[in-house]
Amino acid sequence: MGPLDIRRELIAIVGDSDVTFSPDHHPDDLHDESLHPESTIPYAVVRPTTTSQVSQIAALASEHGIAITPRGSGTGLSGGATPVPNGIVMSFAKMNQLLRLDTRDHVAVVQPGITLRELGEALAASGLRYPVYPGELSGSLGGNVNTNAGGMRAVRHGVTRHHVLGLELVLIDGTVVRTGGPVVKSSSGYDLTQLVIGSEGTLAMVTEVTIKLSPSMPHSTTVLVPFRTLEEVTRIVPTIVGSGLEPSMLEYLDVLTMAAISKAADLELGVLPAVVEQTAAYLIIVLETRTRSQLDDDIAELAFIVEGAGALDVYVLAPSAGTRLIEARERAFWVGKAAGANEIIDIVVPRSSVPSFLIEANEIARRHDAFISGCGHVGDGNVHLSVFLPDDVKRATMLLELFSYGVSLGGQISGEHGIGRDKLAPYLELTDPVLLELQRRIKRAFDPKQLLNPYRLLDDRPMP
Repeated sequence: MGPLDIRRELIAIVGDSDVTFSPDHHPDDLHDESLHPESTIPYAVVRPTTTSQVSQIAALASEHGIAITPRGSGTGLSGGATPVPNGIVMSFAKMNQLLRLDTRDHVAVVQPGITLRELGEALAASGLRYPVYPGELSGSLGGNVNTNAGGMRAVRHGVTRHHVLGLELVLIDGTVVRTGGPVVKSSSGYDLTQLVIGSEGTLAMVTEVTIKLSPSMPHSTTVLVPFRTLEEVTRIVPTIVGSGLEPSMLEYLDVLTMAAISKAADLELGVLPAVVEQTAAYLIIVLETRTRSQLDDDIAELAFIVEGAGALDVYVLAPSAGTRLIEARERAFWVGKAAGANEIIDIVVPRSSVPSFLIEANEIARRHDAFISGCGHVGDGNVHLSVFLPDDVKRATMLLELFSYGVSLGGQISGEHGIGRDKLAPYLELTDPVLLELQRRIKRAFDPKQLLNPYRLLDDRPMP
């Protein structure tokens, strides 16, 4: 079967309006939000609307040895959705429905292309929510599953894998299989649901997701706490987490990041100038409870804890200001990108090791003549750093040293963005070869021809 025959087959499967062929692709289908986009042109971009269509396309690609790049909404940050030359991009944009909502069991079944914003709107009247909050509401559930997305609520609610109960998957040969289901526990065989979560589209394509929902909390507030040093900020975090307050967000921002996001959002938070002059870093804490009286008690206890740890002040923000601050924090990546950051990393270390990591990170940057600034989900040890060092070779050397130190603390190279292509080299260098080989055996069992999202995660072959 030649290219024209494959073209006709794809059109027959999804229809003429739901497939484009090279060179007539929309530019937005050809990259994610990595700072290092690679210009590659796939043979076709297809937009299936059903699992059956995904299955037929996979079987066709498998038969003819054509690579498939699964794609959600393209908000990933690590080059995980870079098309493969002469391959097929499988866009799930049109598979974006809430298929079933069970308010008694707190379970929903969704298609992978539904965005966090669309899901939130669909659940609004139910009193339930999907609590994972990666910060980009245009991100898709399928993309979240494939990267095990976390975000600002992870300190209380966990990450994607804690809320996915089951999956419908299409294997590379077109086989459709279901894993898990609408139950909260199981001791029945291998947990293939959890295996696929975080696999970056290299094992199977997700066509349905069964998710666990949580009750919405009617009372919440955002508290902003400035400190003289970043070390004070990071050292108080274990105390807050261990207090039983259960903040839904616990974020840090260094003073440069706070200034940048506040300017970009035209945000005035009412922090006194004398306090600003002394501040090196801020904590943002969001508290949520069922009752107003409990919220007031929690605010008072939080204030007692942080003031005892040297806080310069405690600002309980008005609801509108709190919402705008969280929205501005969500945009930190875009602010860093606009400022010309050459890399934005999301390394994760044990929560208690964050102070040591940040001290050493600044020393590593100094040795390599680089500049770093950052913020992060400090409640779960996930540090986001913007790295300014234009020289590619010098930056690679610096990043390897930075990642190596994080790993030596018991950390991981990526906490939530994924490895993709951007972190492939340090991941392969710093990961136990025995572990890599075991993962490659799993990959071969699912995808023996290496057609699903090749050239990333475990695949050290150069992109053709």
